[in-house]
Amino acid sequence: MNPLLNLKPIAGGLLALLLLIALMGSWYTVNETERGVLLRNGALVGVIEPGLSLKIPLIETVKFISVQSNATTYQGLQAYSKDQQTATLNVSVSWHVVPAEVGKVYMQYQDLDGLVSRLISRQVPTQVENVFGQYNAVSAVQNRGKFVADVTKAIRDSVTGPVVIDGVQVENIDFSDDYERSIALRMKAEVEVKTREQMLATEQVEAQIVVTRAQAEADSKVAQAKADAEATRLRGSAEADAIKAKTLALSSNPMLIELTKAERWDGKLPSTVLPNGTLPFIDAAK
Repeated sequence: MNPLLNLKPIAGGLLALLLLIALMGSWYTVNETERGVLLRNGALVGVIEPGLSLKIPLIETVKFISVQSNATTYQGLQAYSKDQQTATLNVSVSWHVVPAEVGKVYMQYQDLDGLVSRLISRQVPTQVENVFGQYNAVSAVQNRGKFVADVTKAIRDSVTGPVVIDGVQVENIDFSDDYERSIALRMKAEVEVKTREQMLATEQVEAQIVVTRAQAEADSKVAQAKADAEATRLRGSAEADAIKAKTLALSSNPMLIELTKAERWDGKLPSTVLPNGTLPFIDAAK
């Protein structure tokens, strides 16, 4: 029996298995968070959108590139402030690849690691140092929001390529120990000044309250005195009017005096009469 005849079934089975494997390997899936770079014999054919796709076995390959937001952290960046203070900064840069620019990413940088190392990482330390040099050490801390905004703008302007800088965070700014102690003392002194100013303002308000109350009490006493004086004046005026009326009545009617005496006499004669004295007499005929 010819041995080659026995090998034919085996060869046929292996060929069928290889064809099955190749056929199964021709299907692939691209997720929503990535794009596929389709290569044919190493040459870029196109960018594959999310979904199920087919490639030619052994001829075409697919490289997957993420279009999600990524963050790269840079620890221990050295910089000098405008007043020559040394600082160590930790900066985090958020970025993502534009889906339409995935082909450029592959052609220029091959993958995301190449993009970061050759594009972003070359600019971040330089721009952080340049911007920090425009600030005094104190102003960089006190105006941290503006400082971060300036760093973000500088990095965005300098990173030109198939990538978008989403944001920059300056996570920490460390100065020398001596300088940080001087800042702590300065901040403490400023807090004490602010506290004294607040206490002075409080005392001024309290003093104003006391003055206002005293003024109110004085005004109240003046008003009361005026009221009392007016009452006295009114009483005096009333009494004067009464006296005037009585005087006028007496002058116009002299008999009113005798009538008043008679009304006040109790009808008794005096018990003691001085020598050569006269008895009181009431003229009843009048």
